Amino acid sequence: MSSGTTVILGAGIIGVSTALYLSEHQPGTTVHLVEPCPELFASASGYAGGFLARDWFSPATAALGALSFDEHRALAARDDGPRNWGYVRSAAVSLSRAGDKDGEEVKGDGVDVWCRDGESRAVAAAASGGDAVAAAAGAATTPPWLRSGQGDAVEVISEEGTVAQIDPLQLCQHLLQKCLAAGVHLHHPARAVAVHVDAIHGELSGVRIAAGTGSGSGAITETDVPCTRLLIAAGAWSPQVCAALFPGSTIAALPVSSLAGHSIVVRSPRWTGTGNGAEKKKEKGNAIEEGAVSRDGDGDEGCCHAVFTTAPDVPDYAPELFSRPNGHIFVGGLNSATEPLPPLPTDARAGIRRDAIEQLRETARLLINGDRPASSDGDDDLLEVVREGLCFRPATARGTPILDRVPDAWLGSGSEIKTRPGADGGVYVAAGHGPWGISQSLGTGRVMAEMMQGRGMSADVSALGFGGLL
Repeated sequence: MSSGTTVILGAGIIGVSTALYLSEHQPGTTVHLVEPCPELFASASGYAGGFLARDWFSPATAALGALSFDEHRALAARDDGPRNWGYVRSAAVSLSRAGDKDGEEVKGDGVDVWCRDGESRAVAAAASGGDAVAAAAGAATTPPWLRSGQGDAVEVISEEGTVAQIDPLQLCQHLLQKCLAAGVHLHHPARAVAVHVDAIHGELSGVRIAAGTGSGSGAITETDVPCTRLLIAAGAWSPQVCAALFPGSTIAALPVSSLAGHSIVVRSPRWTGTGNGAEKKKEKGNAIEEGAVSRDGDGDEGCCHAVFTTAPDVPDYAPELFSRPNGHIFVGGLNSATEPLPPLPTDARAGIRRDAIEQLRETARLLINGDRPASSDGDDDLLEVVREGLCFRPATARGTPILDRVPDAWLGSGSEIKTRPGADGGVYVAAGHGPWGISQSLGTGRVMAEMMQGRGMSADVSALGFGGLL
């Protein structure tokens, strides 16, 4: 196994997860995280819904999904996930509303459909095994905060113990702190502006890092960081990173696109969080910090819910609502592949569309059970919007991520760029997870660390290479 210095471009959840697993088998001081955005976790890593699933995946990602779910559960048990990032086991339900068009109910061929066609993620649950899901119907009740009307149907679509909920921002912050405690270097804000090769073999030998914002006190300073391994894990911005470092090369056309998603987080008087959390909120003022801790560190079964439904009259909208143990409810599912990708995640705030936010607010008014009918004047006063967001998720045309080493032949244009063989070197990509970046993050971090260090793989990701994409 090699312990060569590794630079990771992108300090989102995929980057910090990989850095953490690398640091378990090589000195943390030999791992560098590089993040250009002045605010950490300002895109999908911090603004996603935080829904975790174990078995909602197509065959290509089934092993990765199961591994990652188990890693989430194990980490929560070790590091008190319920207290520190709101980890709680959950239950997923599908809401079929009266009057929906025939065929709008949950169906499909797995998670790939979501990435390709913008359909509900609940199609993945339908593909994962209807009999077992039906058998679990008694394991969870209708969410207490969900308004369902006459003729609506609520169906449990998850097996017991196979879905969970977290606060992704708090998880990312926890992972980063563990990385820093292990000695991992964080360059922030900073970006990679060039790669270096040694004069003798023409092999990757370092990365030039430009740190600072270039404005005010953030004057830019450039530093050369020696490294023989490079991981590109910059989410939707990964193609820009490849094009900047390897212009004119094959990898400069990395086939990862962006899928924008608006979201809101709301409070409702009908959801005050989990029992323990709600009680301790009065004492501590922070239900996430104190809530839903069970003896096994796994959270309270069924105390939170994920609701998936449809909006047949609204293009590219498959509403998703996730209750969290701190009394918040995430509302999302309004996606667009045409929103332009901003230069930095923080620039997305200027692109938040008021019509999109109003659509989400209307969904919240319709589906979250307030104290008066949704049509009553002032109903919106019952729903406090505590956060609005627009994030960009990386996706591929096939609907599954790329986890692979880049062939040396794809790195150069005119002049050849090589990397050291085996675990001593290499340029790698981990991007394109679509809606499952949070759920598959820890598994991705583990298998990428194993791949880069030449260790045995914990999951079969052979179907997640570049095959057929470039």
